[in-house]
Amino acid sequence: KPKRNNALWVAEQLGIKLHIVDIIEEYKQVVFNPRYGYGANLNPCLDCKIFMVQKAHQWCQQHGFDFVITGEVVGQRPMSQRKDTMPLVSKRSGAEERLLRPLSARNLPETLPERMGWVSREQLLALSGRGRKPQIALARRYGFDDFAQPAGGCCFLTDAQYSSKLADLWQARGRKEYELDDIMLLKVGRHFRPKPHFKVIVAREEGEGKFLQGYRKQYLSIVSLSHPGPLALVDGEVGDKDIELAASLVARYGKGRDAPRVEMEIRTPSGSSFLLYVQPMAAASIPEQWYL
Repeated sequence: KPKRNNALWVAEQLGIKLHIVDIIEEYKQVVFNPRYGYGANLNPCLDCKIFMVQKAHQWCQQHGFDFVITGEVVGQRPMSQRKDTMPLVSKRSGAEERLLRPLSARNLPETLPERMGWVSREQLLALSGRGRKPQIALARRYGFDDFAQPAGGCCFLTDAQYSSKLADLWQARGRKEYELDDIMLLKVGRHFRPKPHFKVIVAREEGEGKFLQGYRKQYLSIVSLSHPGPLALVDGEVGDKDIELAASLVARYGKGRDAPRVEMEIRTPSGSSFLLYVQPMAAASIPEQWYL
């Protein structure tokens, strides 16, 4: 199934205008220093919800809109959608009584839109708990059969493997930081850290290989010439021995994995390249701690 941007897709399906707000830099502080801590992984759920509602409320104020609507349900999520934390989101976001949660409204205090008669409280719902069957049934009743996966899994920071890669990035750099390219690359390929000072990213399929091609001017890259195989990037400062080790690792994931010797092309970010002949690493010889 082709990947899609769900926000763009939903706006198109509903025929509503989508406004995109760039929060890349501001959001870093939510990830780096969440006031209310992380969930099971590096997911700052409560801080994230407060931040997102705050940005939506600010946008409403700037453009003459009256209130914010979210799809939150009491008890749905263990951090940000508990009955005791939902009022906190309203307060700390600044939205206060202008935050309406239609799916759970009758389980919560009356909001300004209800009191003013802009919406009918009687027609709002009283859903609660972690189950999603009522929401899915409601969506189908309104004619929606295709929608995004309604789970925490839509956030990369709830994913243990992704969070492990991000934590590794911070540890390798000695500080909590990231750029947009870092975040994009964490989503792609197999990640290995053979040594503390460098990491290898190996494409898993053709689409990832094409994506990594776009970063060859930023990172040292490795690809097999003698056998079909994946493109790989090396992130870090490396010497000759490191490059040989990385090339041997990359050769393991190509068609020449059982060959006694594989010809690899090593290309620098400046575009210069050289050949290296390596013996592919055996799967059993890749230390478990290399895998991220």
